[in-house]
Amino acid sequence: MYSLPVMVVGSIGSATAPTIHWLLLWRFLQSLGASPSLVLGAGVIGDIYKLEERGRGMAMFLAATLLGPALAPLVGGWGAAYWSSGWRAVQAVLGLAGGLVFAVVYFFLPETSHPGTKGIDKLRSSNSSVGFVFINPLRPMLLLRSPNLFLISVILATSMMSVYVLLVPLAYTIGTRYNIPNEALIGACFAPAGLGNITGAAIVGRISDRTVISWRKKRGDVWYPEDRLRAALLPFALIIPSTLVLFGSANQFIDEKLGLCICLICLYFNGIGVEMAFGPCAAYLVDVMHSRSAEALAAYGYTVFFLATYRFPKVALRFPF
Repeated sequence: MYSLPVMVVGSIGSATAPTIHWLLLWRFLQSLGASPSLVLGAGVIGDIYKLEERGRGMAMFLAATLLGPALAPLVGGWGAAYWSSGWRAVQAVLGLAGGLVFAVVYFFLPETSHPGTKGIDKLRSSNSSVGFVFINPLRPMLLLRSPNLFLISVILATSMMSVYVLLVPLAYTIGTRYNIPNEALIGACFAPAGLGNITGAAIVGRISDRTVISWRKKRGDVWYPEDRLRAALLPFALIIPSTLVLFGSANQFIDEKLGLCICLICLYFNGIGVEMAFGPCAAYLVDVMHSRSAEALAAYGYTVFFLATYRFPKVALRFPF
């Protein structure tokens, strides 16, 4: 409720920014308002889905979050190719969409926390005054002291780097390599990754839940949260690494249409693998930290975005495309 207006203001500011300095400032504000939904959504999934269905809910939520980075370049590329101010229009549309989502959440979305679990029902029934409360934004990082949560966060962050490694330099690895000068066509090359995310969500959600149900039944109704991680073994061990190797090999050694087709197929299967890895692991974090599920996902987010903003650019500079 508080972050969406910040995102709207940041989007409108980005659309009207007169200089690159103002654009960076407004983009910072925009991301500040947009990022909380990534962790709050996971908390909502934990509230409204029971254990045996949480894998499907989390998979669909993550598919939607990963779909944006994969399909947004298609819209942005079209705007850059056919409209001189297209990127400004895209930012304005994002602001409008954020405003509509805020209205829907404010008027129609009920509270999902279960009564009695967080004291929300008691707080609402009391006549206590409402005031400002200091919230430590670094508090979720303390959860990384748990070996399980730390290892899962690092593994997920490393897998997320495969998305950045493939998609961020796509204008060079595909556009320049295969002589695609049109920004709209380059943007369309991002679409297979998004389609892969949707496919992976449809597959892994059921696998994750069935794995939990199956192993729980084998032990005589004894449940271990780590059972859900079995569904992520195949994508971590095979799908994600193999698509990276095949993409790099095809891009380096295979020319013309065949090489381009192989690269796009690798993007599709990498999208499947990333989604199949993320779904069970994110659901596992919610399972083991159910009362603090949003904080657990925030701790993972710290790890991902730290690597994305600090380590990935340094690696990219060492290996120019």
